[in-house]
Amino acid sequence: MNKQSMTENTGVPKQRNPWAWIPTLYFAEGIPYVVAMTVAVIMFKRLGISNTDIALYTSWLYLPWVIKPLWSPIVDLLKTKRWWIIIMQLLIGAGLGGIALAIPLPNFFKITLIFMWLLAFSSATHDIAADGFYMLGLNEHQQAYFVGIRSTFYRIAMITGQGLLIILAGFFEVSTGLPPLEINVSTNPAYAKEIRMPEIPQQDTGGENKNFFAGFPQQAEISTQNIPSEKLDSIRKVVTEHNRKNGFVRLQAGALPQGNEKKEESWWSEYISMPLKNMLKNQFQDKVKLVSGNTLTGNVAIVAIKLNTKPEENKEMVLNVKFSNGDNSIRLIEGERLTFNSANQDQAAYLLFQCDPKLTRSTQAAFKGTSGNIHLAWSITFLILAGMFVLFSFYHRMILPYPKSDQQAAGQGQNLFKEFFKTFASFFQRKEIGVIIAFLMLYRVGEAQLIKMASPFMLDPRQIGGLGLTTGDVGLLYGTFGILALTAGGILGGIAASTKGFKYWLWWMVLAINVPHLAYVYLSFAQPESQLIIGLCAAIEQFSYGFGFTAYMLYMIYISEGKNKTAHFAIATGFMALGMMLPGMFSGWLQEIIGYKNFFVWVMLCMIPGMIPVFFINVKPEFGIKKKEE
Repeated sequence: MNKQSMTENTGVPKQRNPWAWIPTLYFAEGIPYVVAMTVAVIMFKRLGISNTDIALYTSWLYLPWVIKPLWSPIVDLLKTKRWWIIIMQLLIGAGLGGIALAIPLPNFFKITLIFMWLLAFSSATHDIAADGFYMLGLNEHQQAYFVGIRSTFYRIAMITGQGLLIILAGFFEVSTGLPPLEINVSTNPAYAKEIRMPEIPQQDTGGENKNFFAGFPQQAEISTQNIPSEKLDSIRKVVTEHNRKNGFVRLQAGALPQGNEKKEESWWSEYISMPLKNMLKNQFQDKVKLVSGNTLTGNVAIVAIKLNTKPEENKEMVLNVKFSNGDNSIRLIEGERLTFNSANQDQAAYLLFQCDPKLTRSTQAAFKGTSGNIHLAWSITFLILAGMFVLFSFYHRMILPYPKSDQQAAGQGQNLFKEFFKTFASFFQRKEIGVIIAFLMLYRVGEAQLIKMASPFMLDPRQIGGLGLTTGDVGLLYGTFGILALTAGGILGGIAASTKGFKYWLWWMVLAINVPHLAYVYLSFAQPESQLIIGLCAAIEQFSYGFGFTAYMLYMIYISEGKNKTAHFAIATGFMALGMMLPGMFSGWLQEIIGYKNFFVWVMLCMIPGMIPVFFINVKPEFGIKKKEE
C-alpha cells in the first residue's frame, strides 16, 4: 500500500478496518513477552540448566520492561509509531532466529541469553509503539470498543506461548528421537529375593544406521519379600554414583565434577552468599531420617539401558522414562532422565525400580522411555516463531493505517525531552508516593517467585521433589488450562469491579492473589500422580491470580489519572516489571537450598509484606464502577 493513497477527494490517509490489524498487532505484542518470561524458563530447564541459573538470568530479562519509560520519548522523537512497529517486529524475528541457531552450539546458554536480550528490548520498544499507535489509529469510540479485543488477543498470545508452543516443542522432542523403549516390571512373592546387576549381552546393531535404546532385562522381576533399608540405600548409592560418574545424570547445581579444582570464590560468595546458603540449609533443608538398618522396605530391581550407536560429537540423546500403565505400586526411583552422548555411549545407564513394601501379591507395570533431540526440537520451535514475526512485519507494513497524527516530531527534540523529565519528576512528587511504590513492588512478591518455579517444579523428577511431568504435559496443564483460567479470572475481576467498584473488591482481590498458593504447597507435599488433580490445582491458582491481578491494574490506572496519564502509567508498569524481576532472580537459588516444600511455604509467607501497603491505600469508592456513557 502506497503511503500517499487517499480516500476520494478528502486528502485524508486511507483508513483500515481495525479488525484487520488490532488482533494481529496485540497477538504479536504478547508472544515475545511470554517467550522471554515463560517459554525460556521451560526451554532452559529441558536443556539441563540449573534452577538457580534459570531464575537469575531469565529474571534479568524483565529489565527492558522495567526501564522502557526511560526511552519512550525516543519513539516519539524519531520516525513514526508505524515505522517502529514494523522494524521492531523484524528485530524480534531476528532475535528468535538467533536463538534457534544458537541452541545447538556447545556454549548455547550464553549466546541464547544475548539474543534473548535483543528480543526483550525489541519487544519492550514494540509495546511502546503499539500502545501509542492504538490511540492514534482509533477515535475515542473505537478505543473504548476495542480495548477488550486487544486484551483478548494478548491473552491468546499467552495461551499460544505457554500452551501451544510448549506442546509443539514437546511434540518435536518426541518425534526427533528414537523409537520408544518399553520396560515391563512384574512382582511375585516367588521371585528370588536376591538383587542382581543386569547382564548386558552383545547388542544387535538392528541393521545399518538404525538407532535404538535397549533395556536389559526387558522384563524386570521384583520379589515382594522386603529388604533392609540399609541395603536399599547401598544399592541406590551404587546406581546414583554410576549414573553421575558416567554423565548420564547431571550433577546438582554447585557440585564439582571429579577432577576439577575448587573454584575461587568471590567476596560476595565467601562472606554473604555461602554463609546464608549454609544457614538456610541447616535450618530448612530436608533432614535425612536416621533409621535402623534392620528397617524393612520394598524390594528393588535394576535395569540397564544402552544406546546402540554413538551420537555425534557435542550431541546428546536424552531418554525420559515414565510410568505408562499397570499397578502404581511399582515405581521408578532412579533414572527418570538419562543423557547419552559420545563419551558415555559405550557404558550402560541404570534404572532402579521399587515395589511398595506393603505389596504381597503378583502384579505388573509398564514403563515407557521416550527420547528426542532436545536442542533440535527447540531450534525448530524458535525458527517457526522467527518466521512468524517476519510475516507479521510484512503484513503490518501493508495493513496498518496511516493516522494523520502519527508524525515524526522533527525539530522538537529539546522541548520533548524537557517535558518528559518534568513529567517523570511529577510522578515522584505525589503525596502518597511511598505507599504507591510499596504496593507496586510488594503486591506480587509471592507470585513473582512462584511463577518462576512452577514449571521447573512440574518438570523435575519426583525423587527430588518435582512432579515428573513431560514438556507436553506442562504445556497442556499449566500453559493452556492455566492461562484459560487466568483469562476467566481477569474477566470476572473486571466485571466485579465495574459493579461495586475497586475499593469494595480490593481486599477480596488481595486474598485471591495470595491464598491459592496453597495449591502448590499441597502439590509439593502430596506429589499426586493424577494429571487431573495437578491441572485443577494449577487452574485454581491461575484463576485466582487473574481475579486478584485486576486490583493491580486498576490501581495503576487510578494513580495515573490526570494530565500525564500515559507517562505515569508507563512509569507504573516499570515498577510492575521491577516487582516481578527482583523476587524472581533469587527464587531458583532459594528453592535449590530449601527444596520445593519449604519454598512454596515461603511463597505463602510472602503474602504478609504484600498486604501491608494495602492498609494505607486511599481510593474513591466510585472508582471502577461502569458509567452509562462508558
